[in-house]
Amino acid sequence: MTLALLLSAALAVVCVVVVALPFIREPEPESDVLDELDEDERRRLELLEERDRTLAALKELEFDHRTGTVSDDDYRAQVGPLRRDVAAALRALEESGVGSRDAVVGQGRPSGERK
Repeated sequence: MTLALLLSAALAVVCVVVVALPFIREPEPESDVLDELDEDERRRLELLEERDRTLAALKELEFDHRTGTVSDDDYRAQVGPLRRDVAAALRALEESGVGSRDAVVGQGRPSGERK
């Protein structure tokens, strides 16, 4: 009886080790070298970051206005330039080859849906 318990315990330990081994080992990367961005990719990344920053600022301004932190006059003074900046960033993205679908998906809405 004790021999059966020892064998089953040993079998359980071996099974746990075999199952856990892929999770314990450090994966070997194919390469640690990152590719350099060319000028077009760098410009596209800058435009995407500009779009995201401006949309975040617009979202924060609208939230502050809804919660009463920003007055109506301040909101009207700030929302126009932010919307123009967003529109300019989206136009520049479309001109640089990023389709309108990518711009809308980046905002978290499906391409056919309007806010």
